[in-house]
Amino acid sequence: MKIASLGTLTGPVIAYGGAVGNLAALGALLRDVSRAGVPAGNVICTGDIAGTCAQPAECIAATRAYRHHVVAGNIERQLAACAGESGAGFAPGSLSMRRAVAGWRFADRHTDAAARDWMEGLPDALVFAHEGRRWAVVHGGFTRIARYIWPGSPEVLFEQEINAIEAAAGPLDGVIAGHCGIAFQRVIRGVTWLNAGSIGIPPDDGRRGGRYARLDADGARILRLDYDPAPAFAAMVSSGLTQGFDLALMTGHWPTEDILPDEMKTPRRP
Repeated sequence: MKIASLGTLTGPVIAYGGAVGNLAALGALLRDVSRAGVPAGNVICTGDIAGTCAQPAECIAATRAYRHHVVAGNIERQLAACAGESGAGFAPGSLSMRRAVAGWRFADRHTDAAARDWMEGLPDALVFAHEGRRWAVVHGGFTRIARYIWPGSPEVLFEQEINAIEAAAGPLDGVIAGHCGIAFQRVIRGVTWLNAGSIGIPPDDGRRGGRYARLDADGARILRLDYDPAPAFAAMVSSGLTQGFDLALMTGHWPTEDILPDEMKTPRRP
């Protein structure tokens, strides 16, 4: 495991993840960062820069150009390894896996060797201090990069991850994660688990746009990312990425909920 330290960050910190090749969403996030006056050194990405939408190369290039701190997600690790699939943790043969294949293959075709080399050097975790609290940043989990941890997951799952990070990196006050696509906060044994959500795909709540997180002196909050998804939708359609995630940008609903716990699935109408 490669753990990088950012030292002490002062002022607001913005954490986001899951651009997944959606350049319109990443552009909106960059505008929010600029309006808030947050320097690039205080912007942290939880990974999965590419992998679903139609502008993976552009998102990778922008992330590198703006010099955001990045924790490797499963997408970055798999692209760096020239692997045959995304490593997202979907059940074999599931609808989620079948719908994700096209986006993964598109990202794989449009990622050059220089980008893969950069991804290979990304850390598995980051640690930093902010306003008297010590934070770690991971993708899905520390024990497994593509681990799905949901708002209602058993407390023991959070404890396993927190214990593993603390064993490797020392005591923590908070953990910032991504991967599952749902932004939330939960406190476990006094440690805040903050999922920054995804900017590139809506959180399956029927509303367009994404989510990201911001740390201030008075604590952490989850913010909405509002943007026009039409350009990203059009780019997906023109690229043949019409397996359902294109429509998710417009409807705010995922094309399948088979990865969700039962209590989080949309109730079926009679």
